[in-house]
Amino acid sequence: MVALEVPVVSPRFSWWPCSLAAPAMDLVAGLVALVALVALTLLVVAQRLGMFYRIFHKVDTTSPRHGGELVAEVLRAHGVQFIFTLPGGHISPVLVACEKIGIRVVDTRHEATAVFAADAVSRLSGRIGVAVVTAGPGVTNAVTAVKNAQMAESPLLLLAGAAARLQKGRGALQAVPQVPLLRPLCKSCVSVGSVRRLVPVLRRALATAAGGTPGPVFVELPIDVLYPFHVVQKELGASQSPRGLRGKLVQWYLRQYLADVFAGAWEPRELSPLPVSVPRASPREVQLCSELLSRARRPLLLVGSQALLPPTPAEELSSALQSLGVPCYLGGAARGLLPPECPLLLRHNRRQALRDADLVLLAGTVCDFRLSYGRLFGRGAAVVAVNRNRAQLRLNADVFWTPRLAVHGDPAALLVALARSLPGLPSPREWLQRLREAEEERERHIRAMAAVSPPRHLNPLALLLALDRLLSPRSLLVADGGDFVATAAYSVRPRRPRAWLDPGPFGTLGVGGGFALGAKLCRPEAEVWILYGDGSLGFSLMEFDTFVRHKVPVIALVGNDAGWTQISREQLPLLGSAVGCSLNYSDYHAVATALGGRGFVLDSAGDTGGDTGGDTGGDTGGDIEDRVVAVLRAAQAECHRGHPVLVNALLGPSDFRQGSVSV
Repeated sequence: MVALEVPVVSPRFSWWPCSLAAPAMDLVAGLVALVALVALTLLVVAQRLGMFYRIFHKVDTTSPRHGGELVAEVLRAHGVQFIFTLPGGHISPVLVACEKIGIRVVDTRHEATAVFAADAVSRLSGRIGVAVVTAGPGVTNAVTAVKNAQMAESPLLLLAGAAARLQKGRGALQAVPQVPLLRPLCKSCVSVGSVRRLVPVLRRALATAAGGTPGPVFVELPIDVLYPFHVVQKELGASQSPRGLRGKLVQWYLRQYLADVFAGAWEPRELSPLPVSVPRASPREVQLCSELLSRARRPLLLVGSQALLPPTPAEELSSALQSLGVPCYLGGAARGLLPPECPLLLRHNRRQALRDADLVLLAGTVCDFRLSYGRLFGRGAAVVAVNRNRAQLRLNADVFWTPRLAVHGDPAALLVALARSLPGLPSPREWLQRLREAEEERERHIRAMAAVSPPRHLNPLALLLALDRLLSPRSLLVADGGDFVATAAYSVRPRRPRAWLDPGPFGTLGVGGGFALGAKLCRPEAEVWILYGDGSLGFSLMEFDTFVRHKVPVIALVGNDAGWTQISREQLPLLGSAVGCSLNYSDYHAVATALGGRGFVLDSAGDTGGDTGGDTGGDTGGDIEDRVVAVLRAAQAECHRGHPVLVNALLGPSDFRQGSVSV
């Protein structure tokens, strides 16, 4: 074997070629990384400023058009006839453009009223109601009404102005983080970043509001996407002559930003509505429900507001209910689905009926506080729930109740399908007779309580029963109050579908003015009554100015008992004080008259012409009833002449709702 000798290199000479090569390679790699980083940064900036988009899409710097025109065109393409607003500089282009193309702009005295009015339009017309509010306080004033629409599952589009995107966080006028504020209350919240995005964002927002479980959506419209190019250019300072390198860089950025906002702004785009998805019960679920219903001997049907949502016509749903022949309780917007004389319609003794039923079908009704969270069902009762909202479908299930069948779908569509699958369903006559007897006994009790004259002023039950006898088939009732409205729910009967508007499960006071405004505009032929408590009236009394200016004749019947009676009924016996619950027998009718409407004051002596302090002594029940009817008829006559009317009805104490609670 031959040994190989390997030369040994001195250490002091072995390191220097590598030590010089390594820094050189690191330097090259660093330069490459730096160039890549700069290139990536430039690409990101170019993308953010829409520079690639502008290669193929024109920026028209001379066009006088503005983004408000695109907003108006989308709304018109979706059948919007009214927008409700309180004006502000941030939203002026939308208001002017809507007026120009024939969309009626209705300005109110508070942003909440505007949203309530849009909510009413959605509930009554089958089209999306639209409210437009200015930035900052305009949005925050609308928050309660938006939450009310969310809880009531009412589709609604809220448009709001905003500061230009580049001015946010820099102390711009009325700039607040609006999208994060509205996100928990809306199905979708979007801020539009360029004029070209207005049309697609609005189309998607309108489809989102109506689809699935309907609800409000929020679209923020910064002023730089609403005003014409030359106005935005001046506002942002993009036309100024720069000084120095920094100034030139700033001006370059502003010009690129402005070009991105308006690139492709006026290119033709599709405006028509997008398809709306509605969940439906499967054939298997319809069959299972049919089998349960056909075997039931004591079935009960609870229909909630959700059953009145499109696309099923209310008349078709009413026919289905009568065909099924199942005793019904109707809640919320479902009131009026069955005619007042229909034997299937129940209004009283619901708690006991639920205890006795062997099958309960919850059609859009939720097991929340209104059903004692599901604790009202009798032992062994089969409960079938159908709801568009997955979360509401099984609310409190497996805590206080367990559904035999839970259907994620449209309640109205299921009821219509059941009526078709069970054409010969035998009517539960003994069960229905038992319920009718209890119903009639309760009606007799109410009439007896209505006949009791309080020591002063009017019995609220007697007043409301007199109103019920006067209502025409075209009447529409708006409920806004506590104790007085809760009494009305037992004594005043809506005459047709969608003829009762109440806040919904959020229990919001102050809906009256807005709901009545939207209702009368949607149904000009209707006789619209607002049933106010004297407490709730304070939220929207000033809207009589709106009624007068926009020639919207409605009748407000104010149950004036000089207090927050629904609260004091519980607070006083439980806690020993009615602090904060006292009001005065104020001359609310005089305010309506001062604003250009017509006012009546009504107590047990009839229309006293403003004298609210008289005693009733000596009047018989018949005399009082005649005077009440005379004043209510006079109010109707003034309304039919085109005047908004307020009847200030002074109420005495009543034990009808004794023991009721407000929480």
